[in-house]
Amino acid sequence: MLPTSISADPIFYSLTPEISGLETRLCPLPAWLQVQEPNMPPVPNYKLSMSIPEWLQAIQTYMKMLQYNHTGTQFFEIRKTRPLSGLMETAKEMTRESLPIKCLEAVILGIYLTNGQPSVERFPISFKTHFSGNYFHHVVLGIYCNGRYGSLGMSRRSDLMDKPLTYRTLSDLIFDFEDSYKKYLHSVKKVKIGLYVPHEPHSFQPIEWKQLVLNVSKMMRTEVRKELEKFARDMRMKILKPSSAHSPMKERPRGKSLSPRRRQGSPQRRACRRDKSLLCCVCSVAHTGKLHQVP
Repeated sequence: MLPTSISADPIFYSLTPEISGLETRLCPLPAWLQVQEPNMPPVPNYKLSMSIPEWLQAIQTYMKMLQYNHTGTQFFEIRKTRPLSGLMETAKEMTRESLPIKCLEAVILGIYLTNGQPSVERFPISFKTHFSGNYFHHVVLGIYCNGRYGSLGMSRRSDLMDKPLTYRTLSDLIFDFEDSYKKYLHSVKKVKIGLYVPHEPHSFQPIEWKQLVLNVSKMMRTEVRKELEKFARDMRMKILKPSSAHSPMKERPRGKSLSPRRRQGSPQRRACRRDKSLLCCVCSVAHTGKLHQVP
């Protein structure tokens, strides 16, 4: 027989007998046990009424809503040698999961969100700094548009991430980062600048992260400025090519196989029609020479 009543913890559920049978009734959870759904920040959408600085500010605001990852564990795997198409898939995953990100993830996300804006050129900027006997690495996404430079990114420090699109030269942008590092007693050792990232999300070409490497700790600012401006001019003229670019492979003709090179002891190939004609000419000349020889 079924029992007329079942005693249970009233916090979670209680069973009460009814005339038609036993009916299960769930009691509401107390407030301290209720878990609210996390807020998912909406992915920014570009509008025709937006200017480029406003669009970049909307992207940076979205990154700040995701927050910087202080856990020490990177939630998304970013391999720098991976093709651009694979990195864009990772960026889509970031928008779906809405988890905190670090500087490298912010660069990939910034590239993904600025795709489709051909007037906005994107390139990575990496820093290697020294503080208290340790070396630190940081990367931001450099931006060039309408003759001005700026950046997007994420950092623990507000002045080491995004920069407004107001710098006239690339060297002015780099020197501003260097001055910001000095506030935290970091000395910049190296600066690495990559090439423009193409606006092709399905490209199999990897990102060029360090086309220019400057050991700024051993250079004067005038020398650094000269190198940066020369590199920026070459990038604007788009005459630089990735150092990892290989010569295109020759397409193999259909129906023909590429056999390995013949070894020393391998048998000679059969004479073709052209070779036979040459051999006949040589033999006729030799025979004619013998006829004209003086005995």
